Amino acid sequence: MDAANVKAEHTDCCIAGGGPAGLMLGYLLARAGVNVIVLEKHLDFLRDFRGDTIHPSTLTVLDDIGLLEAFLALPHQEVRELTGDVYGHSVTIADFTHLPAPRPFMVLIPQWDFLDFIAAQPRRLPKFSLRVGAKALGVIEVDGAVVGVNVQTTEGGFAIHADLVIAADGRHTTLRESAGLASQDLGAPIDVLWFRIPRAASDPAQTGGYIRPGALLVMLNRDDYWQCAFVIPKGSLDALQAQGIAAFRERVCGIAPFLAAAAQTLTSWDDVKLLSVQISRMPRWYREGLLCIGDAAHAMSPVGGVGINLAIQDAVAAANLLADALREKRLHSGDLAAVQRRREWPARVTQRAQIAVQNEVLAPVLAGTAAPADLPLSLKLLQRLPLLRRLPARLVGIGVRPERIRTLPFPQP
Repeated sequence: MDAANVKAEHTDCCIAGGGPAGLMLGYLLARAGVNVIVLEKHLDFLRDFRGDTIHPSTLTVLDDIGLLEAFLALPHQEVRELTGDVYGHSVTIADFTHLPAPRPFMVLIPQWDFLDFIAAQPRRLPKFSLRVGAKALGVIEVDGAVVGVNVQTTEGGFAIHADLVIAADGRHTTLRESAGLASQDLGAPIDVLWFRIPRAASDPAQTGGYIRPGALLVMLNRDDYWQCAFVIPKGSLDALQAQGIAAFRERVCGIAPFLAAAAQTLTSWDDVKLLSVQISRMPRWYREGLLCIGDAAHAMSPVGGVGINLAIQDAVAAANLLADALREKRLHSGDLAAVQRRREWPARVTQRAQIAVQNEVLAPVLAGTAAPADLPLSLKLLQRLPLLRRLPARLVGIGVRPERIRTLPFPQP
C-alpha cells in the first residue's frame, strides 16, 4: 500500500480484531473517555465453531459494568457442574456452585450472540467506532515506533494513525508478524473436529464429554442442536478422511448411540471443520506504540474453554492500566510493559495446566485401544470427595488472578 496515496485518520487507540478481547477493551476505553476505533475484518460475527463458554469470571466483569442482567436475558444455557461419561462411568469433574461470583455457573451461548451484545453497548458512545469489513494489514512505523495501522476494505485502503495500536486479532494475527514480534510454539498433541448435529427432545439435556478407548467427544447443548467437538491426534485428519464420512459417523454414534439418527445429517467432510490446536506465547507482548492481548499474545488450547475468558481478563487489565494515560496523552512503553507483567503469569499458569491435561490425559486416551479396568485415581477422588470438585471449578471458572473493572465512566460530550 502506497502511504503517499492513502487517506488517513487519527484516533487515540486502534484495536485490530472484533473478538471478545477487542470489543470489551474498545468498550471500556471509550467508556473511560478514550477515542477508539475497532477493526473487524468480517461484516458480522456470524461464524460457527468458536468458543461458546462464558465463565463466572466474565459474568463478574459484566456485573461490574451493569450488563449482567441484560446479558442473561439472552437465550442461553447454564452449567453448574462439569460432568463426563468416562468409559461408561458418570463422573462430576467441577462444581461451580460454590464459586465467589455473582452467578456461580458457566453460560453456554453462541459467540456471535455474545459479540453482538458487547458491540451494541458502546455504539451510543461518541468516542467509539466499530468498522466492519475492515482488515488490518500491518502496522505503520516511524523512527522505530508503531504509529498506526494500514487497513483494507472493499472500498479501498486507508491508514489509521493512533497513539496506541492493539493487536487483538487472534492466534493468526497479522499485526504481530508485521511488527516483527516473536511467538513461541509450545506444541499440542491434539486437533479438534467441530460439527453440529440436530438435537432430539428425547436426547439427554446435559452438556458434557464422552471418553471411550481412542476417542473423546464433547457435546454442547444449544437447545435444537448439539455443537460437537471430536478430539483427534494432531495431524491425523487425512487418515480419518480416507476412511470416509460414514466411518466417522459410526465412530461418533459408537460413543453416543442416541445420535444414531441425527448423525446422518453429516453427509460429507464439508460438514466437519478442523480446529488446529495451538498453544503459543510471546516472550514480549509489546513494543513502542503496540500491544498484543488475548490469543495474539498467548494462544490457548480449547481445554477448559478458557480462551474467551482469558482474553477478556487481558482486556480489563489493559483498560485499567492504560485508559488514563491514553486519555491524557502520556502513554509510554512502561505502561504497556505493566499490562504484560499483570497478565503474563496467569496465561502461563493456565497454559501449563492445559499442556498437562493434553499430555497426561488426552493423548493417552486417544492412543488407547481398550478401556482401563477402573477410573484413574484423580477421578475416583473427585467422586468420593465432592469438596475437591471446587478446585477445578475455581481454575476453570475464575482462573488465576481474575480482573475487576477499575475504570470509571468518563463524562461524554
